[in-house]
Amino acid sequence: MEPPLPSPIPFRLPAALPPLAALALLAGCATPPAASPPPEFSAYVVMGEQGAAVARVVTSAANCPALASDGKALAMTVRALPATLAQRPTASKPEDSKASVFPMLTCEAVLPAGTASASVYGQPLPVPRAAPRRIAVIGDSGCRMKKKDNEFQDCHDVQQFPLATVAAAAAAWKPDLVVHVGDYLYRENACPDGKAGCAGSPWGYGWDAWHADLFQPAAPLLQAAPWVVLRGNHESCQRAGQGWWRLLDPRPLQPGRDCNAAADDSLGDYSDPYAVPLGGDAQLLVVDSAATTWKGFKPGAPGFERYRDAYRKLDILSQQATWNFALMHHPILGVGVELKPDGGYLWHKGDLGLQQSFGSLNPGLLPKNVQTVLSGHEHLWEQLSFSSGHPSQFIAGFSGSLEDTVPMPPVLPPEVLPAPGVAIEHFSTWIDGFGFMGLERTGPGDWDVTVFDRHGQIKNRCKIAGRHSVCGVAQVK
Repeated sequence: MEPPLPSPIPFRLPAALPPLAALALLAGCATPPAASPPPEFSAYVVMGEQGAAVARVVTSAANCPALASDGKALAMTVRALPATLAQRPTASKPEDSKASVFPMLTCEAVLPAGTASASVYGQPLPVPRAAPRRIAVIGDSGCRMKKKDNEFQDCHDVQQFPLATVAAAAAAWKPDLVVHVGDYLYRENACPDGKAGCAGSPWGYGWDAWHADLFQPAAPLLQAAPWVVLRGNHESCQRAGQGWWRLLDPRPLQPGRDCNAAADDSLGDYSDPYAVPLGGDAQLLVVDSAATTWKGFKPGAPGFERYRDAYRKLDILSQQATWNFALMHHPILGVGVELKPDGGYLWHKGDLGLQQSFGSLNPGLLPKNVQTVLSGHEHLWEQLSFSSGHPSQFIAGFSGSLEDTVPMPPVLPPEVLPAPGVAIEHFSTWIDGFGFMGLERTGPGDWDVTVFDRHGQIKNRCKIAGRHSVCGVAQVK
């Protein structure tokens, strides 16, 4: 039974091409011939600043392919050459780390505004809609393999690592846009001997791990719609930052901003916010929160000023539209909890690093035009609405990674509120269930929210109206 609704590289011409046909192609007057697909490739579209749609191809071919855009040739350029990147300091001990190998060529091209159709290697690419009305939200999706915590998920078991199932269900929902709220790669350390569930799994931060954790299982969803990609702490420079910059971030790849050398991490770990328009005076505001800390910044820490700068830029961007979703991996207004070894509770309140930096400029934490915050990080689904004037917070970190949270009470104790000065009016959670979240626009500042399990079955329904939200079920069972 459904829950009740709540109350209120350049283009190369084939050698045998006749001269006149060549001129026609160069002029964009003919459909480029589709090259034979290489043995391995991934093709997808990520949304960048002000809605620029960046087509990406990761390919085992020696050269970038031709891309067809509305029947015309569009040159793809090299974003990153194949490389073996020397081992750098990581979040793991040196003996548990290794060099990152990227044997594939990464190519890209910005699709012209208004593109109606695009393809590469004969495979259709998803193209953006000017006013997407249906948005699928996933997050925290990789298979956890971490020696430090002795956590090794059964990556070969689709029941234990269900991203492929989730992605197929989300694709079947036919979204206009996909938002991934961060944390893509979790296969950080080698699977221990005797652990059949992950035996032989690729690990580290190279292409093989990225392919296993994201590009292979999420292929149906990558083909279904363009993606807005958030950066999580798992994509910081000490972790999977090299792959983040090569594969996902929509902006140009700059030397030094690639996480290859630890000496450059102060550049590679931060990037400016940007906006993705949704039409109808609404937009998504994407915030890179990879280097924040839930424990808060120590005096003089560079992150404090970097995130103050991010807030100022976020505030300016928010003035471009009346209705804004702030997208940041770390929930500034969310709550989570895990069991400590002694059986007690370790509460995760809203990210203190962001609260310190943003709060030093605005005690309300977010610009006034932000109505809703979308995050991940906590491995659960959660909704909070506030009577204190704060924007609603949704967490969608429940799409594949090991879920280490425990059930929360229906009413949060005062001492574990997500931030000082907040007053909760509505609170809803789903613990220990995998799935995705759907957003459907119903008015200028109004959205319907549907929470789906891994198979696309409805578990909860919510409504967003301005800064407020309410769900039909307080605790999904």
